[in-house]
Amino acid sequence: MSEPLDQFDRSILEIVQRDCQHKAEALAEKVGLSASSVQRRLKRMRESGVILAEIAIVDRKIAGTPMTFIAGMEIERENYDALSRFRVWADKQDHIQQIYYVTGSVDLVAIITAEDVDQYDDITAGIMSQNPQIKRIHTNVVLKDIKRGMFVPIK
Repeated sequence: MSEPLDQFDRSILEIVQRDCQHKAEALAEKVGLSASSVQRRLKRMRESGVILAEIAIVDRKIAGTPMTFIAGMEIERENYDALSRFRVWADKQDHIQQIYYVTGSVDLVAIITAEDVDQYDDITAGIMSQNPQIKRIHTNVVLKDIKRGMFVPIK
């Protein structure tokens, strides 16, 4: 984004991160701008990539994939080409919700959702067979969600 976020942009982002279904008129009233100004600002922030997506967060249990697994993956040697190939492959896997390239005892950390342990086992078997550069997966099973979200504090 070529121009920095001002206080109005920050206020709008604070609100739409919690609920992106606010109408421009309601946002305008909360932040002290006109509805058309809010619409222009939202459009600019979407086009410039400040707002990456506006999504619905679905209850995993109701959707039929109640289990969450945190998978730490080790890559065969430092292989940056393998990372980009894995990312392209993983983008197509809906059960793999998030992946982070990290420091420490593993190279990647993935958040994976599944119906049960058997389905998770199938997912990890697919990861290993389709991505031979992944040499080991360390799994943690989430027992209970304590906090879940994607809210980004706005400075």
